[in-house]
Amino acid sequence: MSSGGFSPDRLGRMHDIMIDFVERGQIPGVVTAVSRRDEVYIDAIGTKAFGSDAPMRRDTIFRIASMTKPITAAATMILIEECKLRLDEPVTRLLPELANRVVLRRIDGPLHDTVPAERPITVRDLLTQRLGFGFSLAPDTPIEQAERHLQLGTLGPPKPATPHDPDEWLRRFAELPLMQQPGTQWMYPTAYSLLGILIARASGQPLETFLRERLFEPLGMHDTAFSVPASKLDRLAACYSQDPDSGALELYDGIGESQWSRPPNFPDAAGGLVSTIDDYLTFGTMLLHRGKHGGARILSRPSVETMTTNHLMPAQRAYAGWFLEENRGWGLGVSVITTRDDIASTPGRFGWDGGLGTSWYADPREDLVGILMTQILGFPSRIDLDFWTSVYQAIDD
Repeated sequence: MSSGGFSPDRLGRMHDIMIDFVERGQIPGVVTAVSRRDEVYIDAIGTKAFGSDAPMRRDTIFRIASMTKPITAAATMILIEECKLRLDEPVTRLLPELANRVVLRRIDGPLHDTVPAERPITVRDLLTQRLGFGFSLAPDTPIEQAERHLQLGTLGPPKPATPHDPDEWLRRFAELPLMQQPGTQWMYPTAYSLLGILIARASGQPLETFLRERLFEPLGMHDTAFSVPASKLDRLAACYSQDPDSGALELYDGIGESQWSRPPNFPDAAGGLVSTIDDYLTFGTMLLHRGKHGGARILSRPSVETMTTNHLMPAQRAYAGWFLEENRGWGLGVSVITTRDDIASTPGRFGWDGGLGTSWYADPREDLVGILMTQILGFPSRIDLDFWTSVYQAIDD
């Protein structure tokens, strides 16, 4: 007998598959959530850290890394609905530092070998990650060396340690040429760092204040923020990375001395938030319900449909690399499945992953939301693949 369109026996199978990763020592613990037709199943397994007796719990706090981006996109759409921003306006109205951009002739070329940008950067360019700047997929180019020298913090794993405040960060970024002409290529992830500054200037509030007042408080997301206060640090999970040579898991960010234990100088809208399974389930369900939460409307249905529609042409995917698989496009802040190639890839399914071990997607066709939260950089065990297969095999109708 199924409930909410899931088979209880098959949900038990998903639990067994998740617990196997813990028992093999590939992760210390995991929290998962699946919701279908508004019936919710949450499962917390294992511990918050290797060698710890502190259990993973429903209210454990995770660094959600790039799962920050859908939240940033939703915040931008709120300002677009209020006519404080327009999708196709140049960002230079509020970010004048980005006027008169130049573009490298070759992505691996010297910084002085540039041509003028063919047009200004727009708000849409940032939301669709077609700014013209990001990971180059070519190792240690002059532009990447310059970015590291300026301490912009967009290369490498997510961390909130950028030493500059938003205005200084933007001033330094503006010293660099773009890698591609605006609007021509999907490049990850710098555009969303810029979006955070744009949101703050358009709203007249610090980014974290705007997110709290316009999204987190209306949605009841009380544990989502750019840092973890001392009163909640005991709920933070430890975060690990895998040594590329030995394969051993090493502590990347602990609990008591976590980089997220204090407010950052630069609240990074590309990947700086922490959250819990329930907080993010509320956000994801709001988007699944086309902008509504309870009796309140956070975004209009057309805004959510714009966010969750693929905006990429095939030629704009050259620098996507492994970030976007063959059957994935990009909307505004979310990846969008375009064709089915396995049981967990329903066309129209949208969401995104976090590089520190989190994954979220919503599926309008199945009326489904799924979330996985661990804290292992990059999913070396590929628990994410088994989680999504497990979610879809549990459907029973």
